[in-house]
Amino acid sequence: MHPSGFTRRHIAVRLASLAAVALAGGQAHAQTFPSKPIRIVVPFGAGGVADLTARTVAQKLSESLGQPVLIENRPGAGGVAAGDAVAKAEPDGHTLLLMSNGTAVSAGLFKTLPFDTQRDFAPVSTLATFDIAILTAADARFKTLGELVAFARANPGKLNIGSINIGSTQNLVAELLKSVAGIDLQIVPFNGTPAVVTALRGGQVDAAVEILGPVMGQVQARALRVLAVTGAARSPTLPDVPTAAESGLTGLVAASWNALAAPSRTPRAVVLRLNRDVQAALGHPDVRKKLQELHVEAAPGTPEQAVDLLAADTRRWGEVIQRAKIPLQ
Repeated sequence: MHPSGFTRRHIAVRLASLAAVALAGGQAHAQTFPSKPIRIVVPFGAGGVADLTARTVAQKLSESLGQPVLIENRPGAGGVAAGDAVAKAEPDGHTLLLMSNGTAVSAGLFKTLPFDTQRDFAPVSTLATFDIAILTAADARFKTLGELVAFARANPGKLNIGSINIGSTQNLVAELLKSVAGIDLQIVPFNGTPAVVTALRGGQVDAAVEILGPVMGQVQARALRVLAVTGAARSPTLPDVPTAAESGLTGLVAASWNALAAPSRTPRAVVLRLNRDVQAALGHPDVRKKLQELHVEAAPGTPEQAVDLLAADTRRWGEVIQRAKIPLQ
């Protein structure tokens, strides 16, 4: 036999052997997983919608996994600190990241990151979606999104829309509104939702873009009016409010979401085990009820669907950031 033939066959056998060992190792790890408490690193402060969503799911996960599932809040810096902690963690499934569309935004908003958003994480499953709303004060002149857009077209530069900080999802949805509608308006950033609501009710801004959950109390008290939601479908919470697409802006479709992700080298069998338990948790009536009270829609999915969602949003928001000429951080 020719030596090169032997070499090729030997290499092929060796690679197959290594693959089998890796597969067996991953399966063995999955059989002993979890062997200690699981930590979910949340890139937001305690008490917010994302934090409460993570805690609701974590409580049910701890029951099925047989280990405590702990929440570690690491807010600030566009989620970079939280992402870095998980990207560098041991890839054994015991450290997870509460990933969100903010993770996708950060990929286009920062000049450099200490991790690669798509290569350094193994998404496990989406958890939930959050409706984003375009709002006015209850006594504002605009009763529909169509009226707001018509005013902006007739009065270039005179319409002011509030949002939280530059580069946030809400801020980028306002930029997307500006682009899709082809209107010239001023986007005014504030340092948080309470400041946005105060400015809206005080007439400092004509409208605002905000996640629906945190302002539902104001909406239900009839202090604020929702002109439209930007999701693909109407909000279950406000079924009579049209979507932006139904209001004539077919390109204005955006929702906030979150998901769980592990470090990229986490064994596939562990990722699938976590996915199975996450799906079961999100299907539990108690979990769904608690999420609905937060005005959050449970949205379980496969790891592949979470990968695709992250990639699509990274591209999309990167384009919005470039088009809006938002300075990179």
